[in-house]
Amino acid sequence: MKLKLRENCKYGIAAPTSMGVRITPANGAPVHTSSAYYMQATSAETNAVNIASSLGIKGLALTSFVEGSPISYFIKSELRRRNIDYLGPDVPQGNPWGYRHQFNIADSGFGTRGPRVHNDRAGEVGRTLNAKDFDFNKIFGECGVQILHLSGLVGALSADTTRFCLDVARAAKEHGTLISFDLNHRASFWKGREAELRASFREMVGMVDILIGNEEDYQLSLGIEGPKAGGKDISTQINSFKEMIVRVKESFPNAVIFGNTLRQVISVNEHLWGAMTLFGDEWSVIKPRPIRVLDRIGGGDGFAGGLLYGVLTGMAPIKATQFGWACGALATTVLEDYATPMNEDMVWSIVEGNARVAR
Repeated sequence: MKLKLRENCKYGIAAPTSMGVRITPANGAPVHTSSAYYMQATSAETNAVNIASSLGIKGLALTSFVEGSPISYFIKSELRRRNIDYLGPDVPQGNPWGYRHQFNIADSGFGTRGPRVHNDRAGEVGRTLNAKDFDFNKIFGECGVQILHLSGLVGALSADTTRFCLDVARAAKEHGTLISFDLNHRASFWKGREAELRASFREMVGMVDILIGNEEDYQLSLGIEGPKAGGKDISTQINSFKEMIVRVKESFPNAVIFGNTLRQVISVNEHLWGAMTLFGDEWSVIKPRPIRVLDRIGGGDGFAGGLLYGVLTGMAPIKATQFGWACGALATTVLEDYATPMNEDMVWSIVEGNARVAR
């Protein structure tokens, strides 16, 4: 089943987001003993956009920046480099205790030492996102967007960003833009706001065409009964996940495509990685298979971005699922938390298990 994409659009995919920087110790060292770090511009939403933008489909970030901040300039430069346009206000810092961009401080882990991620988001400028700062008629009407991609991270970041995600989704829907939503539940964001966010998330999901999540996302964000305990047999687990997704579909019949990743951690550097989708009534399943992992963060965003690229380019359901699975695997081979495929062949070689030298 194919979803109907708008034609003659400037942007293939757009996403509301709160941008920040991620710093990772060199050589897989832990944060508390490191003195050398690698810094990148990041957000879960632009991580997903990056797949399509790397492969020539223009992306758009709807965000906000700290006026005059060198971190802001760094983020803007990185977005331009990644073929992602940006729109949003430059907000005055106010004073040294005012607004800033988030810092994500990440230890990738190694072997038996698990990854540790510390989010430093006090004063985060992205929490101020507001519909009044954007011309939705111009973005979705004049310019045109084929897919709006939402994430539960920015959706739950603050009361303002929750409202903003609802506003931008309604505007996109009015102009015929498809909507995807990666639920991305984070307990720390939901603490004390559970009832409010559950209602808002269910309203958002009621507008989406493409829904992405895992078993915890569906249970905690939407109140859907999770998969039954099925032991370690992978076929039993997959059937249990299918039953859960059917329950989600019954609750939200507007959604056409459902995506779900499957991950089992053997060690920090070896995972079993799989994926499954439901396109209309057609299931596509990639049973978990071993992948080598440099940094696990961003695998889910890579899957989402690859799946959306498959939708944008009209791939058959199994091909779109394979492409998403492989983009998630690709993201785990680099220190960045996003995948940057050079071309489609790089992704398909991962699907085929071909790691030989390409000369």
